[in-house]
Amino acid sequence: MKELVANIARSLVDKPELVTVEEVEGNQTTVLELTVAKEDLGKVIGKQGRTAQAIRTILSAVSSKMKKRTVLEIIE
Repeated sequence: MKELVANIARSLVDKPELVTVEEVEGNQTTVLELTVAKEDLGKVIGKQGRTAQAIRTILSAVSSKMKKRTVLEIIE
């Protein structure tokens, strides 16, 4: 799932080499922390958060198939 989020984010931004995804494992939930260049932050979030919500929807569908709970956080 980490690679899925990274590939989606790299396709959206102008500086794909600065995209990083950190995975933090918890007891019940995995948190994916997405970091992009400051000027690309708006492209990942989208208008009214629609792009970020779409990424979260894809992540939710994949994680439910794997019977896990995954949360995406976009780090500024």
